[in-house]
Amino acid sequence: MNYIIAFTVGGLICIVGQVLLDVAKMTPTQVLSTLVVAGAVLDGFHLYDRLIDFAGAGATIPITSFGHSLVHGAMAEGERSGFLGVGMGIFEITSAGISSAILFSFLVAVVFKPRG
Repeated sequence: MNYIIAFTVGGLICIVGQVLLDVAKMTPTQVLSTLVVAGAVLDGFHLYDRLIDFAGAGATIPITSFGHSLVHGAMAEGERSGFLGVGMGIFEITSAGISSAILFSFLVAVVFKPRG
């Protein structure tokens, strides 16, 4: 049953992104930004943690989880270290994902030739 819930919630998040692309005529960059901000806002109201508890990987895999991680890290480190902790907390939780994205982007750019 956990797999079905995770698949359904993750699919619903993807449907929202597709609707933004097709109906609202947003660009992929705008959809990406909107979903990250939505995850951040939901975490600001402590709602995204409830969604993660309910859906598991269905809520932690999509891009909305990145916004959740940014806010979650900033709030946690801000409570411990004050104002400077906010900036450190953002990168503390998301540094592995950001580093992986940079590394794999570089490797793909080295291996493949651009078209045009």
